[in-house]
Amino acid sequence: MSRNVSSLALAREGQLFLLDCGEGTQRQMMRYRVGFAPEGILITHLHADHYLGLPGLLRTLNLQERADPLRLWGPPRSADMLRAICELGADRLAYEVDIRETSPGETAVAGDGYRVLAFRTSHTRTSVGFALVEDERLGRFDVERARELGVPPGPLFGRLHRGEAVELPDGRRVDPAGLAGPPRPGRKVVYTGDTRPAPETIEAARGADLLVHEATFAAADSRRARETGHSTAAQAAQVALEAGVRRLVLTHISARYAQQPGILLREARAIFPRTDIARDGWSAEVPFDDRSDSDEEDETT
Repeated sequence: MSRNVSSLALAREGQLFLLDCGEGTQRQMMRYRVGFAPEGILITHLHADHYLGLPGLLRTLNLQERADPLRLWGPPRSADMLRAICELGADRLAYEVDIRETSPGETAVAGDGYRVLAFRTSHTRTSVGFALVEDERLGRFDVERARELGVPPGPLFGRLHRGEAVELPDGRRVDPAGLAGPPRPGRKVVYTGDTRPAPETIEAARGADLLVHEATFAAADSRRARETGHSTAAQAAQVALEAGVRRLVLTHISARYAQQPGILLREARAIFPRTDIARDGWSAEVPFDDRSDSDEEDETT
């Protein structure tokens, strides 16, 4: 088997979050050297394959002498169950576990330059997905134009880039107008957890740089997918297409496709070519989208 149960490590600017925590997550973190300093854990729903790894992981963090509080987010009406699971085999921790419920539309995490939003998904019980959305970035700074105006490289560049007027050593005042382009978007990463294809997912993923969408079944098992609250690979690809994402990664693959995951990949790529399928230890970089309008036109012609 090349796919353990659900858990995804999301690393951003030195911060680590876990999205779901299936059984054996701490072993996989050791195996793939993820590190044991998560800022928090976000649980999409209370099916065992998405949270049973919590007791083992909490105990491992304790053995690692963690002292900082650990935040744990779950969907509405999940706090009591999550608290009971955390106490199962993980009592007498040396650090606090702060359990919070997050409803669709709420901000679960408000960080420096980003936020993590919860959105409604369509499964067989209360569930949410999570979208990490970065703030807009400053526009490109025109270094050559600044030099033409006599601005010496250094702190004055930074102040002009932030929109401040500056005074030069010779007494001249330089206005920031025209020295920086329009604001550029930050990155957006969306994780669905288990869900049928849903309009809420399309809206949450609109324009995302990366959509991690479950694809439990192939098209031949679409009825089974509908009955169990899951998606086919083709349905996940259609969501990605309608949301206009840059890249799609399929996860939560049924064991029936363990020997032939290419079936799912082919069905998805027929609709959305920029699709990959995850496996244990696989990782993906999420670059900034700094394409110019002309680049985008070239790509579509």
